[in-house]
Amino acid sequence: METTIKKHYFSDLGVMLGRSMRHIFRSMDTIITVAITPIAMMLLFVYVFGGAIQTGTDNYVNYLLPGILLIAIASGISYTAYRLFMDKQRGIFERFHSMPIARSTVLWGHVLTSLVSNAITVVIIILVALIMGFHSTAGILSWLAVAGILALFTLALTWVAAISGLTAKSVDGVSALSYPLIFLPFISSAFVPTDSMPKIVRAFANNQPVTSIVESIRALLSGQPVGNHIGIALAWCVGIMVLAYIIAMRTYQKRV
Repeated sequence: METTIKKHYFSDLGVMLGRSMRHIFRSMDTIITVAITPIAMMLLFVYVFGGAIQTGTDNYVNYLLPGILLIAIASGISYTAYRLFMDKQRGIFERFHSMPIARSTVLWGHVLTSLVSNAITVVIIILVALIMGFHSTAGILSWLAVAGILALFTLALTWVAAISGLTAKSVDGVSALSYPLIFLPFISSAFVPTDSMPKIVRAFANNQPVTSIVESIRALLSGQPVGNHIGIALAWCVGIMVLAYIIAMRTYQKRV
């Protein structure tokens, strides 16, 4: 039995991914809702506050876009936590475990769905940014690097969301996860340079993951040297992802 399960691991994963993706496409309002708030924030900051914010660039949407993308991803992963919580509450996991499938594929199906749905949201936001005047001198390799960073960031937060979905006692507890993650970019260089912040706030902003990720993406999109920001950004993303993955898997094995 175990050999058969291992042999068909990827086919099992495809089934779990397909199931989860069907839920997304049957309720596209999920992706639309996730995209609306970041787009509204981008419009507000560019057309209302942008003229009063000094960032050293004439095109504020170029400066702002990386942070908006991270906010959209942080908002999107809350739905992963919610879907996991509902599967747990309804006993869906137990039903799947009674079948000859690899158990971890049930969890991975939700994680990969988060990656796909957040990628769709990111594309929508970039298209709106282009309409607003965003332009980039980045080549194909730089764009691929940006996509890789955003994918790692999504996976890292999704595994954190998985922990929340598996351990939460109520729907309110699940939804509370996204709030601190959404507000984290505000205490970074996503909207304004950290030089303008008070000393204590600046120290936090310069040493939290969002700043290094934002600076890496911003440099890649503008064709500028990324310096040591990209190494720090990757270290944060991989570190959070690995730690959250281990905790989520252990929680999944114990609670389900």
